[in-house]
Formats: sequence, C-alpha cells, structure tokens
Amino acid sequence: MLGGAIAVAATAVTGIGAGPSAASAGGTAGQGHVPPIWREFTKAPFTHPQIPYVGRAGHRTGRRLARPGRVLRAESYGAVADGTTDCAPAINRALAAAGRAGGGTVLLSPGTYRIDGLIHIGHDDVVLKGAGSDRTKLHATRNLTELIGVYGSRYGGDKSSWSWAGGLVWLCPEDRFRTLTDAIRAKAWPFEGWTGNKRDEWRTLTTVAPARRGSWSVTVADAGELRKGDLVLLRLADDADHTLLEHMAGGGPGPEAYYWDDKTKLTSYVPYEWPVRIASVRGSRVTFERPLPLDVRPEWDPRITTHVTALTGAGVEGLTLEAVETPQAPHLLDKGYNGVTLQCTYDCWVDDVTVWNVDNGFGLVAASASTLRRTKVGGRGAHHPYFCREGAHDNLIEDFTVADRTVPAPSGTQLHGINVEGLSSYNVWSRGVMEMGTFDSHRGMPFGCVRTDITVNNNGRHGGDASAGPLFGARFTHWNIRVTNERAGLMRIDELAPWSATVGINTVREFDQSDVPDFTGDLGSRLELYGTTDVVRPRNLYEAQRELPLG
Repeated sequence: MLGGAIAVAATAVTGIGAGPSAASAGGTAGQGHVPPIWREFTKAPFTHPQIPYVGRAGHRTGRRLARPGRVLRAESYGAVADGTTDCAPAINRALAAAGRAGGGTVLLSPGTYRIDGLIHIGHDDVVLKGAGSDRTKLHATRNLTELIGVYGSRYGGDKSSWSWAGGLVWLCPEDRFRTLTDAIRAKAWPFEGWTGNKRDEWRTLTTVAPARRGSWSVTVADAGELRKGDLVLLRLADDADHTLLEHMAGGGPGPEAYYWDDKTKLTSYVPYEWPVRIASVRGSRVTFERPLPLDVRPEWDPRITTHVTALTGAGVEGLTLEAVETPQAPHLLDKGYNGVTLQCTYDCWVDDVTVWNVDNGFGLVAASASTLRRTKVGGRGAHHPYFCREGAHDNLIEDFTVADRTVPAPSGTQLHGINVEGLSSYNVWSRGVMEMGTFDSHRGMPFGCVRTDITVNNNGRHGGDASAGPLFGARFTHWNIRVTNERAGLMRIDELAPWSATVGINTVREFDQSDVPDFTGDLGSRLELYGTTDVVRPRNLYEAQRELPLG
C-alpha cells in the first residue's frame, strides 16, 4: 500500500453501544469494534507515534465552562432590541464596564439588536450572553474593511487578510487589539500572535533542559520568576538544518529529505510558541497542565518566556450573529463580514452561537485552550466556516454544524471547511455535522490534531500556498468519520499524512481535488476499520481520552 500504511482488520467486541449503521458495517446490533491501535494507545497515551493525546484540549482543560457571577444588562447602557437602533456602542460600553468591574456577564434580551460596528471583548472574565441562539440576534450591517480598513497580507499580493482574520464579534485582549488595528490602519501588516506585531514582545524567564514529548514536567535553569498558575510560552526555535520542522513531521528519511529552505511562509511561523499554564513549581522542576507537544532539545534553544497580555475567562453565548446578506466575495478578497474570532485567548469559550451570511465563521487565531461548543455556520455560504491558524493550540470545537448554503455559490468563490494551518497543533473537532466543506488542512504543517465523530458531505477544497510547506505534520488522526458522498480527499489520509491514523471511515474514492504526499518513503501511517460506518469503539476519540486515568 502506498505511503507505508498498515491496514488492520477489525476485531468484534460486544457489550459496547453501537450506532444505527453497525449492522451494515459488518457488526450486529449491540456490537462494535475496538481496533488494535486503541489498545496500543491506552498503554502509552502521551507518546503514541500516530495518535496525539488531546484529552486536555479546550477551556480549563476541557472542564465545565466557568461563567462570572456579576450581571449587567445591555439595556442599562442604551441597547434596544428593536432591530433599527445601532446598539454596538451600547453593548461595547456594557462590556467595558464589566471589564472595569473585574468581570461580569452582559445580558442581551430576546430580540434583534442592530450593530453598525464590531463588538469587542477585551477584558478577562467578561461574557456576552443572549437568551439563546434562537431568541437573540445581532444584525451586523457593516464589514471589517469599512470599520477598520483594508487589510493586506504580510506576504504580499492583493489578498485581503479579512479572508482569514478578525470578527464582527472579536475576543482579543485590549492592548493586543489596539496594536493590531493600529497596524492595519497604518498598512503595516502585522504578525498576529502571542509576541506582538513583529514577534519581539517577549522576555526569557528561564532556559529549559531536554525533555521528551509527552512529559508533563521540565527542569529549568532558574525557576525564580515562575509561579503556579502563571501562563507562559514554551519557545522552540529551529536550527539551520530544520530539525525542529523535521521533528514536527515525525522525523525519519522523508522529512530529512524534504527541502525546507524555500518554504518561506512556513519558516516565518517558527519559533514554535506554545502557551501553557504552570500547574506546579518544585525547586527547578516545573509541571504544566498539559503534556509537552514536542521534544525539547538543546539545538532548539528551548526557553520559557513572557508574552503579550492574554485574554482569559471571556466568552460569548446564546445568540445569532447575522450579517446583512451580500454575495460571497471572490476568493481571497473577503471584505470581512466575519463571525466570532478568538485571538490571543486562553481558557475562553463560545457556546450556543450561530453565525449567518458571513465571509468566515468562527476563528481561532493564535488562540489556545479555548472551546467552541454548539456552534453553527449557515446562510449564503462562507469561505472558511471555521479557521484555526497562526499557532493556535489545544482548542476544542465540539457539537458544530456547517449548514448547506442557501443560495448557489457565485463563480470565483471558494469553500474550505474546518481549517487548520500555521503550525497549529493538538486541536480537536468533535461531534460535527458538515453539510458542505472539507477537512481543510491548509498547509503550514499543522500537526497532532484530531477530527472525530463527524458526518461530512466532502465537497470543499483545501487551500494553502506552496511556500507554506506540507499539508500535514505528524499525528493527525481521523476517527469515526462518515463521508456521505464517498469522496476520499482529506478524509482518508493514510497515504498522505505522516505518522497519521485513519480509523473507522467508510469506503471512499478519489475524485475532484486529490493530493500526493509531501514526504517520500514510508509514512508510518495507520489505516484501521476501513470500510465501516460508526462501528469503531470508542466512538469518539476525544471523549475516550478524557476518561483515561492520568496516573
């Protein structure tokens, strides 16, 4: 088999609840199949070669959403749910007041609030809460180009960065939001992540001794500035031989033979910056709340550093954001009718939110440890229904829906799907229904991500510049995927993604967009329970990992 995938037959296991299609997939009612790779994983969950450990993805490592107790009503600041009054200034005043008070929930009543400006949440522990996505609506009349300005690409050309950045509801720390939007207005196209517009806003706290991927603790040279509960960056730089990038791809002859030097967009994403909270400090031993995503090696100059001020504990819930309906723009020329974006956030969340008639739906831009739950993208069709980029890590997107478009796609437009790129890692998409789109690995070598328990009409296409390098790094896992139109592209990845696992997917075939592997030779990938539908047990890889003991 191409790519060196190891295909493994199923072993029947009784006593595990089966889905309605179990019988058609070779099982019988009440039966499921536990693949060998799951048994292997449970013996070494933090260091498995093909499956990443994502059991602590999301807000507060996947625990229950934490909502602030203080309540403010947007009506008290001038908001009127009449569908005609511009309520953006009033809602923003209420959000700012909650921030000055140290946090709080700003309540929106049932009804429609017109917003002629964007809504910005920039303070910790501030939540914007409607009465439910079927009861409270924000009707957005203007786009980000009108509100902030033209946003070009730092890589040149005539592309609009509103095609993959920003939101009409934008969660971003106050200072970072100001520096970003000032740079856009000045046409000084910024880097968008944790260390500022020029990636120079950081300071070394300590250097780090070698450690292995999957370790929860590291030894540091000086723990004097580190405290339990601190949010820090683990910073790994690449060397001249690109051994860090090779490691992200799984190592071995294929990545060693790959030509990295001309992948200028990819190399601009390095150093790799991993935000993580410190769980404990004991002498020179520092323990994190998640295991290391990569090895820590001296040739990568490993450091624990500071970062720009993050946004934590903020959220949006219980509302629909509906943009004024305009035709979808030509590819990469979006004006910025974008939905909800989280940027430089940690432990933030979105729950029960629908976006409608947007250019781009829900964004995670240098966002980490955040949760999108019960979200939906619908209306006239979006470019990126979900986008996850610029070093976004450890996020959880669950119970999500990409609805079929309500009008035909104009010529020259593009549909991606659930996007991930830019060395983003350890993100999870779980329990989804995609009536359109694809699993858009958008180059920039994302790695260690999981898509599980998803039904998809695979009719989108991936994107990504050639200069952004490989589609996949190591340890992508597709687990229990139901492809309704049987298109293989980006679903079955055993012949495409290095050190990957495709487990529990129905029979698919190549048509429309097809790809070849970026790396030569044996990919070290796994294919198990191929040709089955909803038979693999556990059914949901993320949920099963959460149930594993950590000891």
